[in-house]
Amino acid sequence: MAINYDKILKDYDAHCLRIQKTAFLKVSETAEEKHKRIKKLELNYTDWFAYHFPEFATSECAPFHKKTANLIIDNSIIKLLNDWFRGSAKSVHFMLGVPLFLALVKKEIWFMLLIGANEDKAIRLLSDIQANLKFNKRLINDYGEQFKHGDWSEGNFTTKNGIHFRALGFGQDPRGLRNGEHRPDYIGCDDIDTLKRCNNDRLIREAVDYITGTLWGCFDKGHERFVFNNNQIHKNSIMSKLIELCEISNRKAKEQGLPKTFHHFKIKAVIDDLFTPSWTAKYTSDYWREKYASTPYRSWMREYMCTPLVDGSIFKPEWIQYKNVLPLQKYDALVMYGDLSYKDRGDYKALLLVGKTKREFHIIDAFVRQTSRAVCAYWLYELYEKKHLQKYNIAYLIEGLFAQDEFVNDFDTEGDRRGYYIPIVADKNSKGNKYDRIESMAGHFERLNVYFNINNQNDPGMKNLEDQLLAFEKGSGANDDGPDALQSAIAELNKVTFVSSFDIVTTPRSVFQKNRF
Repeated sequence: MAINYDKILKDYDAHCLRIQKTAFLKVSETAEEKHKRIKKLELNYTDWFAYHFPEFATSECAPFHKKTANLIIDNSIIKLLNDWFRGSAKSVHFMLGVPLFLALVKKEIWFMLLIGANEDKAIRLLSDIQANLKFNKRLINDYGEQFKHGDWSEGNFTTKNGIHFRALGFGQDPRGLRNGEHRPDYIGCDDIDTLKRCNNDRLIREAVDYITGTLWGCFDKGHERFVFNNNQIHKNSIMSKLIELCEISNRKAKEQGLPKTFHHFKIKAVIDDLFTPSWTAKYTSDYWREKYASTPYRSWMREYMCTPLVDGSIFKPEWIQYKNVLPLQKYDALVMYGDLSYKDRGDYKALLLVGKTKREFHIIDAFVRQTSRAVCAYWLYELYEKKHLQKYNIAYLIEGLFAQDEFVNDFDTEGDRRGYYIPIVADKNSKGNKYDRIESMAGHFERLNVYFNINNQNDPGMKNLEDQLLAFEKGSGANDDGPDALQSAIAELNKVTFVSSFDIVTTPRSVFQKNRF
């Protein structure tokens, strides 16, 4: 794809203008006031950042910003893996704020090497640094004119103090790069991982070798700050491989009594099932709840929860089938099964109407949603009235031990409002290991005996069930309430049809031959 340089230059000019407008000065400040202010700001990176970069610091920094920034500021030898959600400002801090703090305040870096997914993206990141050094009045007022020569559009420039900034695309050779006697002492990789590369083992190996060999080999002794910014998008990503390396390195360091130099920080967009934001100054629970509702489940987990889900680890995409279901009276057996969780709004609530006809299992209706049990009960009663379920022989079960009898009460409360009650009972049978049970259901899918109702193909409940099946894998962290309810429904259907499909046959003793022995 051709690069539109005119647009890039226009965007850069607009960016510079915004910096000039937002980073205005307090003209009445005396020299003494200025000195005190600078010294105070330099004691706290996040305060320093908020003052000098008002264009970016529109919200107060989160505790995780301060913690990770201080970690890299206080350690000259460090490899930092920022496994943060999209929108967490990892690029702004570690490709702009922290490097300039180290350069201007600490005077500890002389050559920053900035690596982007490609050269164009790296140069764009570099333009932020140059634009601020040239046009940020607050930086210039506090630290003097910085820019000397070079051009971000060419991928490099140098300050008056002799600090060099260089941009390279991932994979470009940095060997031999120097700034006088200085070799790179701060290397930042920003958003390098791509799904296309993650699906190729050879490319991932080459990418990791490039980082651990080519890039880390650029460092000079005693000055080795490395930052890798990327949310973990895949289990076979560069970030995933570096996390494994981090764990091995830290374990070896501990065994040998050496200092820990690897640090991995996983920051999710929300910290609990109530959508409480990890960055409370910028985001609200409602914002993330709306984002979740409009984002496919696997994308949400990958981009915002730093939990990569690989499609089809157990249940393959080609096993997901849709077709017209039968009239309810045509089924050998019908089961409405619910897996509702203890948390009122925490985990998913799953309630599935499943029918069996011969070898096939049909998922007729599905409620799979992160909401309260009261909403789930309302959905069931609405479905009961819409489809006149009272006409059919349906078993209504909710998974749970004795403590979950209250779940049945939630449905009875809805019945109180309507003047009748759906005969729901708690399934108190011990079920064994959940993972093993759900995985055992894969055989029905592989034999293509499971179908989704095509008339509900775009229903959120059906899509959530499909997503949870495809994402299901031991240790993945993905929600599995839908698959759990489906497995229980299928097991119950098999139990019912096994009993009803076989007639007891008796044979008189007279027809048997006498025992020869």
